[in-house]
Amino acid sequence: MRLQHAAAALIAAGCAFAANDAAAQGTLNLYCSVQVEWCQAIATNFQRDTGIRVNMTQRGSGESLAAIRAEGQNPRADVWFGGTGDPHLAAAEENLTQAYESPNNAQLQPWALRQWEQSGRRAIGVYAGAVGFGYNTELLQRKGIEPPRCWSDLTDPRFRGEIQVANPNSSGTAYVIIATLVQLMGEDQAFDYMRRLHPNINSYARSGTGPIKAVARGETGISLSFVHDAVTERNAGFPVSYTTPCEGTGYEIGSMSILRGARNLTQARRFYDWALTAPAQRLGFEAGGQLQTPSNRSAPLPPNAPDLSQIRLIEYDFAKYGRAAERRRLIERWDREVGSLPR
Repeated sequence: MRLQHAAAALIAAGCAFAANDAAAQGTLNLYCSVQVEWCQAIATNFQRDTGIRVNMTQRGSGESLAAIRAEGQNPRADVWFGGTGDPHLAAAEENLTQAYESPNNAQLQPWALRQWEQSGRRAIGVYAGAVGFGYNTELLQRKGIEPPRCWSDLTDPRFRGEIQVANPNSSGTAYVIIATLVQLMGEDQAFDYMRRLHPNINSYARSGTGPIKAVARGETGISLSFVHDAVTERNAGFPVSYTTPCEGTGYEIGSMSILRGARNLTQARRFYDWALTAPAQRLGFEAGGQLQTPSNRSAPLPPNAPDLSQIRLIEYDFAKYGRAAERRRLIERWDREVGSLPR
């Protein structure tokens, strides 16, 4: 009988230890600004690998930045993963995020580390992707419309009502497009171009991936999108192709930041280190067929992913166009001069 009591006590003690050990792993509150399948995969795999429970909220990078600003004195998240780099740079400038140096930095591409250095060590690059034109091959062929090859093509009357792009108030993708046009053309010329483009736009979508998904469904002929998203839709079986502008194009450095005042700082740093590893950076492709260029040098370029070395990229000024005041000024000008135009 004594042996039975002793065994029961040992079992109870073991269960209590296991429960306490699991609880000790803690919780991570994550804002995620990549595709929902990718967000779910990183939350699930990080929780499995570490025992840390993940509370994940998925939204676009513009919306995430707005939430982080609103919660600045009482942050609800610990880490912000993904989304275009410009809002991460703005958050760093506004002291909404905090500096951290991961031991995995040595494994990263130079462009990922430049993002980290320019942000005062507050935002690190996790992937990259170029802006281009996605289009529905069947829809354009049926309408007898030749796909666009250059920015200058998009204002042609043949594309009236055929183009969709996101709204820069909620979408980092759309802001990258505005900043790209400004750097290519000069600011006044870029806004004149966007005003002339407006009659050809059928919708300003809420999210950066919304337009290419509308292309895949045949709801619009053309999208202004990151070209890796066009390949993702094509790989899923939709009649989608893409081109990159002949004049040159901008690109994103999808980033990651730890929020200032993070309540679960130990777990946040552990996630940050984990997210920079090659296995973690393969999850976007494995979970949802995402085709961004990973920042870890050991992570292979996903099959059929656009090769950035073969695309005419501009010298995108991340330091200037990532500044909060510049981002705010350009979006406000877009609201006044483009977004307010009659449809």
